[in-house]
Amino acid sequence: MKTNIIFQPFKKSIDTFQSFFFFLAVAAFSSCDKNNNINFLSVEDDKKLGLQVSQQIAGDPAQFPLLDEGSNVAAYKYLRENITDKILNSGKLTYKSEFTWTIKIIKDDNTLNAFCTPGGYIYVYTGLIKYLDTEDELAGVMGHEIAHADLRHTSRELTKQNGYEFVVQAITGQRSGAVAQIAIQLKSLQNSRAYEREADDKSVEYLAPTPYACNGAAGFFIKLEANGSAPSQPQWLSTHPNPDNRVTAINKKADEIGCKKNALAPATYADFKALLN
Repeated sequence: MKTNIIFQPFKKSIDTFQSFFFFLAVAAFSSCDKNNNINFLSVEDDKKLGLQVSQQIAGDPAQFPLLDEGSNVAAYKYLRENITDKILNSGKLTYKSEFTWTIKIIKDDNTLNAFCTPGGYIYVYTGLIKYLDTEDELAGVMGHEIAHADLRHTSRELTKQNGYEFVVQAITGQRSGAVAQIAIQLKSLQNSRAYEREADDKSVEYLAPTPYACNGAAGFFIKLEANGSAPSQPQWLSTHPNPDNRVTAINKKADEIGCKKNALAPATYADFKALLN
């Protein structure tokens, strides 16, 4: 017993040094990405993880009831061609060519949410689409979520919250159930305040060259503020800057870059929502 007591502090010191040198080794192989941000995961890691998560989502209809594209061709075409492609072709994305950028609709009218995996797999809930009043607002929210993937916020936040080793084991298949855990986590991933603000700003920049009002995302927060609350809204909304502050910041960014804030608001958006009934 005495021997164990004597050497326990020494063992802890060894463990500490091992952890420290492991961190240094990871940092040594990490580098600044195209956004000048340090990410322990590579762009290829983002792509692999995104593919695995998309496969997990496709195979879990209980958690992710995807709207079948074969039976909803018009709805997917509208979402892809009218909104997604305009954002992706804005010329403002860093990883437009590297990431997959596919779009899927999750049939859940009670949830206001959208998210994007590392590598560009985009998911939008019918609840969010139907809650919003204009196409500009949906484009703004989608721009925000796309920004999280393009700025690689998502992979950085997953690494921060779960640890580098956990995420790598998920990618390599060494940890059973890890990909499923990450898929569920992405539904309500709480990004930092800095990441949320940066994604809001990028949404404005993405929409600036499009026909949409570049402050489209502000409409979502204005409606939330007016209603006081909303059914099953993402958890991050309760832990980040309030809607009013975000509206102010989004409009300030729009003024700074001089892009239009007048809504396009095509009447066809109502027809699009009707396709989802």
